[in-house]
Amino acid sequence: MYTESQKPATGVLLGPQRLAVTVDREIEALAIQGRIAVITCGWQEREAEDSELQEALGQRVINLRLHARSDAVFLDDRELREAHRTKQDRLRKLQTLYRGRLEHGVAAVRDLQQARGPEDLIAAEITAAIEAIRLVDRQHLARVILLNRDYEDGVRPGSRPVVVAHRQEIAGMLEDCGAVAIAGGNVATILNRLRLFGLGELLVGRTILAWSAGAMALTDRVILFHDSPPQGRGNAEVLDAGLGLFPGLVALPHARRRLLLDDARRVSLFARRFAPARCITLDPGSRLAREGDRYRAGPNTRALGDGGELWAPEPWSL
Repeated sequence: MYTESQKPATGVLLGPQRLAVTVDREIEALAIQGRIAVITCGWQEREAEDSELQEALGQRVINLRLHARSDAVFLDDRELREAHRTKQDRLRKLQTLYRGRLEHGVAAVRDLQQARGPEDLIAAEITAAIEAIRLVDRQHLARVILLNRDYEDGVRPGSRPVVVAHRQEIAGMLEDCGAVAIAGGNVATILNRLRLFGLGELLVGRTILAWSAGAMALTDRVILFHDSPPQGRGNAEVLDAGLGLFPGLVALPHARRRLLLDDARRVSLFARRFAPARCITLDPGSRLAREGDRYRAGPNTRALGDGGELWAPEPWSL
């Protein structure tokens, strides 16, 4: 796993880039020299379709092709492929079990939020119910981390010849790049490929620009969220530990589309549940810059408040 001490000196988390491209302006503002490594593995089979990024970044892009590399690795190393598949199956089953426990906890909080009676008594019960959810989240994350650790200890992917060869090639490519850009897509796919190829270590000290699921993967905890999924109202879920390169945050891409931000009770529960991390909206045009141990939010970026409000965070230190 990756520790919080592994931090980039500079970096920017951005809102989605499909409809409001801003990464080019960030590259210019940071005076990035040389080529820019891009990670588009979250797009899976469409990973190579990076022409828009090439155009936005002035044809300076070198695509690390992590998804294609993982396909090649699993084709070459059947034992690793089967171990990875088994791990993913167990993670999916664990997520389903956790989801059931979570449902009961969230329902208890929502019932209490609608209860009638002395406000101080209700507030105390809500606080206790939220702490119960936080315990479920912590237990689940610990089990996910342990399952990933057992996989790493069992098959030691970083020591297998085919993986070592790709890691060395990627490290060499990064030496010629002034920054790394991480796009969105499937966040679990992004995390798995970043870990497989040792990007947690290789990204330390580099300038990183990430958006959507790419931004989520760089935080302490990856939180899946959608208040209005097709199957009905959803509950935010802890998926996994992130790389921890942008600690103390919960990244919320497409927050205005995916969260009911005018529902103060839901916003309050979200903010209190994941505190002390700051829950930061990353909508189109949003930005959150990290300069050493200090964060600075852009004018279109908001944080979820304990009282159910959205607020503009002033610069803060880790």
